[in-house]
Amino acid sequence: MAYLTIEPVEREVRGQIAVPVSKYHLHRSLIMGWLAAGNTQIEGRSDARHVEYTLRAIRAMGARVVRRADGYEVEGGRYHARNVWVSAGSSGSTLQFLLGLASQVNNGPVILGGQHALMRRPIGPLLGALEHLGIRTAYADAQNSVMVFPGRPRGRQIDLSGMLSQWTSGILLLAPFADGPVTVHLTEPVRERTYIDLTVRMLRQFGIEVADDPEATRWTVPGGQRYLPSVVERQADWSSAAFLLALAALNPSRLTLTGVREPGAEHPEGRILQILQAMGLNWKFDEATESVHVVHGQERLEGTEIDLTDIPDLLPILCVIASLARGKTVLRHVQHARLKESDRVQAMLQLRRMGAVIEEHEDDLVIHGKSALQAATINTYNDHRVLMAYAIAGTAAMGTTCLNYPWAYRISYPEFLDHLAALDVSVAMSHGRTQRAEDLPSKESVLL
Repeated sequence: MAYLTIEPVEREVRGQIAVPVSKYHLHRSLIMGWLAAGNTQIEGRSDARHVEYTLRAIRAMGARVVRRADGYEVEGGRYHARNVWVSAGSSGSTLQFLLGLASQVNNGPVILGGQHALMRRPIGPLLGALEHLGIRTAYADAQNSVMVFPGRPRGRQIDLSGMLSQWTSGILLLAPFADGPVTVHLTEPVRERTYIDLTVRMLRQFGIEVADDPEATRWTVPGGQRYLPSVVERQADWSSAAFLLALAALNPSRLTLTGVREPGAEHPEGRILQILQAMGLNWKFDEATESVHVVHGQERLEGTEIDLTDIPDLLPILCVIASLARGKTVLRHVQHARLKESDRVQAMLQLRRMGAVIEEHEDDLVIHGKSALQAATINTYNDHRVLMAYAIAGTAAMGTTCLNYPWAYRISYPEFLDHLAALDVSVAMSHGRTQRAEDLPSKESVLL
């Protein structure tokens, strides 16, 4: 078995790193570029596997996409599948954004599937909403692939669980094709509104009219609309940059992050900057050079209370930061983090193996920070954010930290190890039985 090994940082973290392009924006702009008749220009490229899955899927359903050195060119408006079977790989965004849109392929039905772990994730509420709109689906085979039949959605109101934003975004992307207005009303609990807000902003950029209510629980999209081609500017990916900021926060550091037009704006995880600032990390934005500068000494951050209702993807790295902060940190509203690539709440409870004091209280995590962590062997469950969070924990732990599924970071942040190496963090791949498999937490204890 291969492991990623991480040694503690013994010197100041110093360097300059270009923040990767936002995968959230690329998923949405590639799909909307396919839906818009004409030429869409997208600034910024990514080799992240989840983005590649979206690119391949829309090509399979008719888009023409050309990779440029600085982005993508999408020729859209053609809804004609080249393949009957379309794979979303391991990308939840790809699958759930495209499930409804597959009904617009004029030579359907189309079968959408993906890796086994992806197809185990909950999509029942989305399929129920599509059925209410008149879109017919059926399970296609033993692997739970979904067959989507051609058809125009009906205009009507949908009451949809607000637990996961991808369900809502999938309906909003389809709604312009309906024969009348589609209203999506979210039922409690409503989570991840920042991701829905991003979808709505980009819909409007592609010419789609969307009305929302002040409480952000209801959206109405008039039917019979057409997507218009657009030019999409590059946005920094703060979900990736969060790991570098955590590295700087947990070690003496002088770090510069470049490629930042406006810190935190337009990105759901941009709040990491304000959270870390409230905990005591000093950073400054330089508009002239489009960069964020971090200077940090030996002092520990201060514990705080953080609401994860709208930013669940930050849970893994915030658990690590809180484990080394002074005093108590409370992470509130964490249950929807159980529905991601792994049950991330349970996955991060493995911090106890490193000596952290972390308690689970219904919908909250309470963490009492310690001055140091101990190295351990951790099961990352092939979850990219869990792997990267524990890698950062390893830089502030005593001893050699070993992580299984060492390539998981490629899913969202393929530059991760190169960026750590550029900052003189000691990371390496090892092979062999670093620890008995029975000593790791069982997979069943994490996955739903």
